[in-house]
This record gives sequence, structure tokens and C-alpha cells, in this order.
Amino acid sequence: MKNICIFCGSRPGNLAVFAKSARHVGATLAERGLNLVYGGGHVGLMGVIADTVLDNGGKVFGVIPEVLADKELAHPNLTELFVVKNMHERKMKMAELADGFIALPGGAGTMEEIFEQWTWLQLSIHDKPSAFLDVEGYYQPLNQMIKTMVERDFLSREHADMVSFSPSIEYLLETFGRFKSPTPKWVDLAG
Repeated sequence: MKNICIFCGSRPGNLAVFAKSARHVGATLAERGLNLVYGGGHVGLMGVIADTVLDNGGKVFGVIPEVLADKELAHPNLTELFVVKNMHERKMKMAELADGFIALPGGAGTMEEIFEQWTWLQLSIHDKPSAFLDVEGYYQPLNQMIKTMVERDFLSREHADMVSFSPSIEYLLETFGRFKSPTPKWVDLAG
């Protein structure tokens, strides 16, 4: 595993611990020789993590759609910046580059991005792990919702267990090292 994709807020959030956590993640990735793949922006937690990886000698690969790059939101100092046509191409390129996906705190875009990667894993479109860095309990309501999905039989326990939740980036990276692809959601019933 070499490239870790981080999905996170284009805003910093209202607690200093969010940026502190993003800096810790960035430093940890660089220290371990892992490259950052992310949305290519210089704002919010996105900018914090990219700057931290770069400041610690790591490589950062950004992927940004034209509409956002044109608004001067693209980070100017990345190892490599891919400017793509739209959000769909952005997610495809990030998935192509990454070996695993971690969501830090963020909003609707963060949720949409990490959920798509988790869904692609369920459908065997790829076999890459996904996780949530649970800073200050940010993702506990989501973790509970996933448990409810299992309880209501909208999600199998195996597919729920495909994603990890932890406040520790070190733990999440360790789980990535042990990751095994799950049984595909839809198996060939014809046999």
C-alpha cells in the first residue's frame, strides 16, 4: 500500500482538533512513506493535510475538477495536480490512484466520496479498504446508523465490517495492512 486517499472538509470545522488531527494524519503519512491522494484544494482540512504532507517531505497527488480549479481553489504546490472535467472523473481518478480511502471530518462531499468507494468495494468494482477517522466522536452517529442498517437487514454484517472507525490513524493504517476483500454482494446464483 503506497497511496492513501483522504476525503475531508473543504472547510476547517469549528474545533481546533479537526485541523490538529489533519496535521497528525499528514505527518504520519509522510513519516511512513505513504503518498497522499486527495481533492486538490488548498482550503479547509484539505489544505491542512496537503501542506503537512509536503512540509514533511511527502508526495501529494491532487485531483480537482475544472470548475473548482477555475475558481482558484487548486493547491499551487503539489507533487502532481490532475485537473479533470467533472466530479465523476475526479472520483474515478482518485480511486485509480489510491490503495485505500479514509474520511476525516467533512460535509456532504466527503460522505458522498467515501460512500461511493465503500459501495464499489461491496460490488467488487475494486478491492480497496475504506475507513473513518473518528475525531472527537464525529462519526459515531454514522457508525450507529450503519449498525441500524444491519439490524434492519439493509446491510449484511460482513459488508458493515468492511469499514473501520477509529480516532487513530495508526490503527486505521494497520487495519489496511490486514485487509481482505469481502464476499461480493451479488454472487453468481446460476452457479
